[in-house]
Amino acid sequence: MDAKRIIGFLRQLMANNNRPWFQEHKKEYEAVRAEFERGIVQAIERVTTFDPEVAHLQVKDCTYRFYRDTRFSPDKSPYKNHLGAYINAKGKMALRGGYYLHLEPDHCVVAVGNYWLPTNILTSCRNEMMANTDEWLKCVENPEFLKYFGSDLVNSSKEPMNIPYWDQPQGFGLEKLKTCPSGFPRDWPYVHYLRLKNYCAWHAVPDDFFEGDAWLDEVERMFRAAKPMMDFMNAVIDDYE
Repeated sequence: MDAKRIIGFLRQLMANNNRPWFQEHKKEYEAVRAEFERGIVQAIERVTTFDPEVAHLQVKDCTYRFYRDTRFSPDKSPYKNHLGAYINAKGKMALRGGYYLHLEPDHCVVAVGNYWLPTNILTSCRNEMMANTDEWLKCVENPEFLKYFGSDLVNSSKEPMNIPYWDQPQGFGLEKLKTCPSGFPRDWPYVHYLRLKNYCAWHAVPDDFFEGDAWLDEVERMFRAAKPMMDFMNAVIDDYE
């Protein structure tokens, strides 16, 4: 994947996010988009080697529109300044966790898991953690997971936790409750996991990370490290979908 070309175009777009400029450079956008999609095809093939549930996916099942919905946003820029793909066996809009790749100048990231879950499903996931604590800890406190997604902010007392991924090199959980969720014991030794409002594990990478094809090996290692956590969550979530 020619990440240098992709990032270069996106950086230019960030400085010229308007329709006249985009129309003038649309051929370059189409070339960049094709390059990105080629990389996503490779990513799907690689993920399939250890998660065959995604084998049926095509690029269109994983990628998003480049045009922003500005109806309810104060930012009227017509185009996104990033390209992203969500490899999820049940589709981009599914509640279950998946694998995410994000290319954006100075804010590239690799992520796995669930960005948002309804309260009733979160409650069920939290109950599952308490009922199978040892299994959960094997998923999120093993050396491989901590290597890529470990962060002191998971059990930090800092309130509240709502930190853009690019402000931290890696982490687990983008937001957390100020206190223990209602109905759960405050004195549970691992209550910091119950306080998480989402179960997304992320790892920020440099702009040149996706250059060439070598990135696929490292992405596979990250995805494999987080898959047990995601499987634990998906076993609960799938009962609701």
